[in-house]
Amino acid sequence: MSTGIQKKMEKFKPLFEKIASNQYIAAIRDGFIAAMPIILFSSIFLMIAYVPNAWGFYWSDKVTNSLLIAYNYSMGLLALFVTGTTAKNLTDSKNLSLPKTNQVNPISVIMAAEISFIILAIVPLKNGVDLTYMGTQGLIAAYIVGLITPNIYYVCIKNNVTIKLPPQVPQNIAQTFKDVIPMASTVTIFWAVDLAFKELTGVNLPKFIIQLLSPLFSASETYLGLSIIAGAMAFFWFCGVQGPSIVQPAVVPIMIANTAANLQMYQAGHQASHVLAMNTMDYVMNFGGTGSTLVLAYIFMFFAKSKQLKAVGSASFIPGTFSVNEPILFGTPIIMNPMFFFPFILTPIVNVCMFKFFVDVLGMNSIMYTMPWTLPGFIGIPVSTGFAPLSFVYVALIIVLDILVYWPFFRAYDKSLLAEEVAKEENVETTEENGGIVIAASADHELQTADNQAIPENSTVLVLCAGGGTSGILANALNKLATERGLSLSAAARAYGQDMDLIQDMDLVILAPQMDSMKNNLKKITDKYGVKMVSTSGKQYVELTRDGDKALAFVSEQLSNN
Repeated sequence: MSTGIQKKMEKFKPLFEKIASNQYIAAIRDGFIAAMPIILFSSIFLMIAYVPNAWGFYWSDKVTNSLLIAYNYSMGLLALFVTGTTAKNLTDSKNLSLPKTNQVNPISVIMAAEISFIILAIVPLKNGVDLTYMGTQGLIAAYIVGLITPNIYYVCIKNNVTIKLPPQVPQNIAQTFKDVIPMASTVTIFWAVDLAFKELTGVNLPKFIIQLLSPLFSASETYLGLSIIAGAMAFFWFCGVQGPSIVQPAVVPIMIANTAANLQMYQAGHQASHVLAMNTMDYVMNFGGTGSTLVLAYIFMFFAKSKQLKAVGSASFIPGTFSVNEPILFGTPIIMNPMFFFPFILTPIVNVCMFKFFVDVLGMNSIMYTMPWTLPGFIGIPVSTGFAPLSFVYVALIIVLDILVYWPFFRAYDKSLLAEEVAKEENVETTEENGGIVIAASADHELQTADNQAIPENSTVLVLCAGGGTSGILANALNKLATERGLSLSAAARAYGQDMDLIQDMDLVILAPQMDSMKNNLKKITDKYGVKMVSTSGKQYVELTRDGDKALAFVSEQLSNN
């Protein structure tokens, strides 16, 4: 039965990887990641303005309005910025298929996309303009503009539909004229779309989209809708494809809009009642990482009898507390392990359904502030709900429930591993009694003894993972050892899709296994700049993050073979 489940998962994995690596889905995901600093930055001012209300303290209107200036002109214009970041990421992807001497100008694309979005989103008033759809309510329209604009440019540039100047004209001036036709075409198309929508529907495109998708928004907050979202993330991850990279782009506009709506309801003296908000995915569904594995690391560490699980627990409980759960996913392993299929998918569903019960039935305020995803869930839930008293009860309850769900499967797996370890020890003892010699030589040993001095001068390494968590651990370990040993090596860490322009300045790019679905896309980028790219297996990557010597030896080997 276990083999059958595993074969079925492996059969669907290529399809899931293809979806995750689709350039349009990647552009939406990476465009959103690029805008995250705006969301986090603006939330600081919101928290200063409104969190003290939980303890009965209220700022004066003058102070509150002053604090909200930074929020209104950052988060209040989020859709505008996301239009540009989405267009930029798709442009970079499109440029990979164009000659290096005939590329789409990403700066021009950003400007054209943002001009087009402003035309679609701003509603003229008698005494000014309405900027409502420049913020969270305009996100879906922003993605549409951000995905269409690069394609218009791509068609024009590829087919040389541009203004051509004599070769004597300086290239910077020639580039300006080259961008005129694509920009004019883009803006004209969206200007015509805006006129048509207003004439036919009486509203602008962003408002029409919100009205059209309002049933979907409502359905996403039912018990079934929330269960599908939570279960899908875990299911994709179980199959070896980073789940949030597929699911998040589809629901992030809903989550951002709901978070803003929750805050507005709270400010008006009502309950913040939207369940599916920004940090619902980070803290509730993924309590300690996808699969809600926070409790599992501690269970392994304190209750496992097998050496393997106890070691995994000791190595993963700290990163797992901060929602970096790759060490436990690949170290156990949970990925493609039929023993954990049921609890890995069920636990996030239990958590989010219980959260909805607390909000809908018990009247707890839902999430209304956006916090960093690496904040421990048991802290993030109370903070993002404005320290709702029931949030503390909820956290305690899901810790108990998560333990109950995982416990029987942990016990069964721990028992099987313990039996294997005992059998292996008995086999070793028998071999020694018979005069045999046991040699434990492996590739890992070779890595540990690699020549660190093989690292070339001024070597640079970029580590890419899903959220920048485990890649940061690995990069920091490399930098620390390089400093201690006087090696000319520097390492940087990023989430995939974040600061991808760094790649051209690197000697080596290491791709974490959770982003293996993006390997082919990344290879196109590294090949373009002549940079070596290497992917890693789950077990190998976990060992590299845990052992600085192995990591340094691995980098040395890769650079010496470059």
